[in-house]
Formats: sequence, C-alpha cells, structure tokens
Amino acid sequence: MKHASMNKKVILEAKGLTKTYGHVTALNKADIKLYKGEILAIIGDNGAGKSTLIKALSGALVPDSGVIFLDGKKVHFKNPSQARARGIETVYQDLAVAPALNIADNLFLGREILRPNFLGKIFRLRHTAAMLHQAKQHMEELKIGIQSMRQEVSTLSGGQRQAVAVCRSAAFARHLIIMDEPTAALGVKESSLVLELIRKIKSRGLSIIVISHNMPQVFAIADRIHIQRLGQREAVINPKHYSMSDAVAIMTGSKKAHTQAA
Repeated sequence: MKHASMNKKVILEAKGLTKTYGHVTALNKADIKLYKGEILAIIGDNGAGKSTLIKALSGALVPDSGVIFLDGKKVHFKNPSQARARGIETVYQDLAVAPALNIADNLFLGREILRPNFLGKIFRLRHTAAMLHQAKQHMEELKIGIQSMRQEVSTLSGGQRQAVAVCRSAAFARHLIIMDEPTAALGVKESSLVLELIRKIKSRGLSIIVISHNMPQVFAIADRIHIQRLGQREAVINPKHYSMSDAVAIMTGSKKAHTQAA
C-alpha cells in the first residue's frame, strides 16, 4: 500500500547537508523533505543542528556540502536575499521588526512600494497610500484584529508583534515560510493567536517549517514531525501515531521510530 505522502508535491528537499565549525559538526549529512501545504515541525535537543539546518535552507549560511531542491529545481543560496527572491521567507525568534516604524512600514521593510512617477524612481519616494492599503488587506486576509496600519509596532503586544512578522512573511512567500520558535516568550492567549495564524497560512496552500521546543504546540499543529539528532534526521513521525513521550525518547536516542512518515 502506498503512503499518502507519495501523492503529494515536494516543495523543498535537502540531501546530505553538512556544516562544520572547526572540530564541531553542526550538520552531518542531514536530509529534510517538505510537502506542499503542510506544517512540518522540527524538534531536537540543543545542539542537534535545528538552527543550522534552517539557516542553510534560508540562505543565512552556506553548507559545506549537500544539495537543496526547491520545487524540483536545484538551488544554491549564498545569502537570505536570494532565498527570499525564490519565495522562501523566514521569521526568526527575535522577530526582526522595527519598533519605531508603523505596521505598514514594517510589512514592506526592504520592499517599499515606490511612487509610480519618475520622482519615485529617482528619489525612491514611497507610495505611502498603496502601502497602507495593501498592509490592511494582508492583515484582514489573516484576520489579524489591528485597525490602523499607522500604529507604531512599539505600541503592540508581543503576540501582535509576532503577528506582524508572520503576516509580512505570508505576504511575500511563494513557496514556504520558516518559523523559528514563533511562540517563544508569549503567553497562552498570544500563543494561541500565532498558532491560529499558522493554520490560516497553511489553508492558503503555503508550506511551513516550524522549529519549537513546545511539544503540546508541535503536536497540535504539525502534520509531520522531523526529529533532528546529532546533526542529522533521526526520524520523521506522524503525530497521530506517536505520543509526546515517544517523540522525546526518539529525540534523545532511547527509542527508534517503528515507521517513517516520509
């Protein structure tokens, strides 16, 4: 009997990624596979190579060896800008929002819409009205309850700031969004807001990679769970078939997965 995943489209696949820092091996021939429209969670102990893996996928670092395929085509990212140009967006744990700027300016940070006349092109004058309008559209699509796009991000709660960062990625991602600890330091209510945003993004057909230490949240939202151990993929499990204690046991090496949700 064929596994259900065999009928799904592979959006991203990496094989044999290796990255060393002197005598330390951060990635040891690591593999990962992401399907269209799924949420793939990555879990692992500290030092398992989770952050190094997503940095390799997002262009933040160049692996020493290995290959990455995006939508079936081999890619080689030298920096995050190249990954973003190919439709990969990343939301880092520190959010990378500009507190002194308003919501619209944050959504279009580095991608400002310029006035359509020659003055806009020469002097890079922003088309403020267009940015405010499109920012409102993006926020409404994800049902984020913030009324004014002119509101400074410094006045928002932690959950709302995370929502702005997530919305910015969703606005520009064509293939996938990578989220590093998206609910870190958030309360229960704000975490629920972010998790609901992740589900809404998935419903739009985008693929999502989430790194998290929060096991209940991982099991609540993930379609598959990639377990990273000692710099490589230890197993990929279906959260419907494994418990949280099973996942921790596989993560620490005290148990082997009996099936692979490849």
